[in-house]
Amino acid sequence: MKSLSVQEGKTVLPSVNQNFQKKFKKKKLSLTEYVEGIRCADITILSQAITLVESQNKSHQELAKQIVDACIPYAGNSTRIGITGVPGVGKSTFIESFGMKCLDEGKKLAVLAIDPSSERTGGSILGDKTRMETLSVQKNVFIRPSPSIGSLGGVARKTRETMLLCEAAGFDTIIVETVGVGQSETHVHSMVDVFLLLLLAGAGDELQGIKRGIMEMGDILAITKADGSNKDKAVLAQQDVKNALHLFPPTDTGWIPRVLTCSSLHKEGIDELYHSISEFIRHMISKGFFKKKREVQSLQHLEETIKDHLLRDFFTSMKEDISASKMRIVEGKSLSHYEADTLLERYKSLKQSLS
Repeated sequence: MKSLSVQEGKTVLPSVNQNFQKKFKKKKLSLTEYVEGIRCADITILSQAITLVESQNKSHQELAKQIVDACIPYAGNSTRIGITGVPGVGKSTFIESFGMKCLDEGKKLAVLAIDPSSERTGGSILGDKTRMETLSVQKNVFIRPSPSIGSLGGVARKTRETMLLCEAAGFDTIIVETVGVGQSETHVHSMVDVFLLLLLAGAGDELQGIKRGIMEMGDILAITKADGSNKDKAVLAQQDVKNALHLFPPTDTGWIPRVLTCSSLHKEGIDELYHSISEFIRHMISKGFFKKKREVQSLQHLEETIKDHLLRDFFTSMKEDISASKMRIVEGKSLSHYEADTLLERYKSLKQSLS
């Protein structure tokens, strides 16, 4: 029996239609095309630019820097809102209700939802967009889930650059949703104009597990899920939080933090929250603190970026020395602070020899 063979004159078709491949092959855009696309609020190009910003690839990082630099003159004209709260407080549901209110007021909204990355695999679910079904399909809304990738404060390392690109695209209201309340979660405070802390009533002591530092940073605090049988508990929690805030020192800005209740499910209290945020922004501008706060944040970002680069360079350059130091510590031959001093001295000498 003869084996099967292709007869002469018969054309073997490719497994995938070549016209289809050409049509959907991603085109490499130039710097000018990226900037023009962002300025025209092309969501596809904006998303691609953010992907470059978040990439660890050096060539991507270089192009991303050029894009960000070119967009700086068109950025800065937005209200940046940071939203945080314990897991289960209803951040995504709140953002959907609040976001719809922003749209009703004629705003263009960008939501940067930071998803926690796995400590073991580094992966993220990035499912925030699926939890905002109504908001995500609106015309003037851009929702971008991003992995935290171990960043301090649960905020993606490139969130500042992403905010800038969204502003250049014409989004005048930007929400940064963080992964939850923790000791380093206050990092979000250094990149937003108003900090909104969501609290949950009816779950025991409302102040249990909430860090004092975060409570002090809250410009507006909201007790969520204030509906049904939980409404009375929310009112009691509201009074408890107000009493707790009286024990904190007054702010330099003269703003007294608002404590409100809301139900995202029934859209109750959302209008009041929206107007409180607007009132806070007006207060900050009128007192001269709005611009000053952004200037301080930019300088903080400079220091944080330097620390980040130095830390990565240290662990990359001293990899073998660090392994040897760890072995000596584990074997009980040396103490950790002695080894740290030695490593830092070696790192300093290494950099001096290379200069």
